Amino acid sequence: MTINDVRTVERREGPYGEVVLRSRGEHHEIIANGCFLMDTSDGRSERLLIDAALAALEGRGAPSLLIGGLGVGFSLAHAAADARWGRIAVVEREQAIIDWHLDGPLSRISGAALADPRTVILHTDLIGFVQTNGESFDALCLDIDNGPDWTVTDGNAGLYGPRGLAACHDRLKPGGILAVWSAQPSEAFEAAMRNAGFEQVRTEEITVARGVPDVVHLGVRPA
Repeated sequence: MTINDVRTVERREGPYGEVVLRSRGEHHEIIANGCFLMDTSDGRSERLLIDAALAALEGRGAPSLLIGGLGVGFSLAHAAADARWGRIAVVEREQAIIDWHLDGPLSRISGAALADPRTVILHTDLIGFVQTNGESFDALCLDIDNGPDWTVTDGNAGLYGPRGLAACHDRLKPGGILAVWSAQPSEAFEAAMRNAGFEQVRTEEITVARGVPDVVHLGVRPA
């Protein structure tokens, strides 16, 4: 098999549409409703998402972390590999993706992290979770879309608007950090974060081989 050979490993229909796991050479990729989400070829973006949040929490002992979106598992694996994190909760709405990690080909990335006693997988929708769950976290690292301006489903757009950002603000402990991955910068989203009460709003770039850099949008809930 060459690097360009693509094979469908599994295709499932779920409550939010179609989700597909494909192999491309030695790597795997996830497609949701025909939209490419991520693959196992790199992982720099996912690691920066976690590292940027932890750096903002310097000096806070065993901070708790909520990861929005299990994806191919890079964010979870990177967080669990760092002993400084406390509780690590991952919200994933697609049962198929959870299964691909528990007993499928993505377990090679996330297996050790899933066995870590700090880790819990929550099979639920992220938007509903942040709006209704009373638990608070030191960091929210969200990577469920290709960014605020490029969502996988129309319903996800609410996460990046006033109500969704207010819910994220409420789920953070004072001084907590919100980190949102995006395939491109969004000045409008930065403004929305400030309007929702976040401070120290900034955007960190992740260099990519071609095109516009990936970014992580960051904002802090005031102490």
